Amino acid sequence: QVQLVESGGGSVQAGGSLTLSCATSYSRFSSLCMGWFRRAPGKERELVAAVDSDGTTTTVDSVKGRFSISKDNARNTLTLQMNDLKPEDTAMYYCAAQGQGLVLSATSYKFWGQGTQVTVSS
Repeated sequence: QVQLVESGGGSVQAGGSLTLSCATSYSRFSSLCMGWFRRAPGKERELVAAVDSDGTTTTVDSVKGRFSISKDNARNTLTLQMNDLKPEDTAMYYCAAQGQGLVLSATSYKFWGQGTQVTVSS
């Protein structure tokens, strides 16, 4: 079982930055593909960014150039650096993990954290 714990959410004004972290004690963290997803009120859950076990990353177009995902295998930590935040980035952000390579669909991710709220005011 992979337990994931997110932290770092909060409230910021538009143009601000936040860093989300996801920690786990799973011993084979380096073998996992990790992703950040978000769900805004009234909307479907969507992939924000993902990083595979070999370091390959993918980022959704709406956050390219503003968000960056990174995976620290030595610290068993996944990070999402969010810059130039916009009100439309307001959502609950979730860390997720699976071991089948880089995939984009949320249904492919087996393990999920509880989420951390990000609120961006204009």
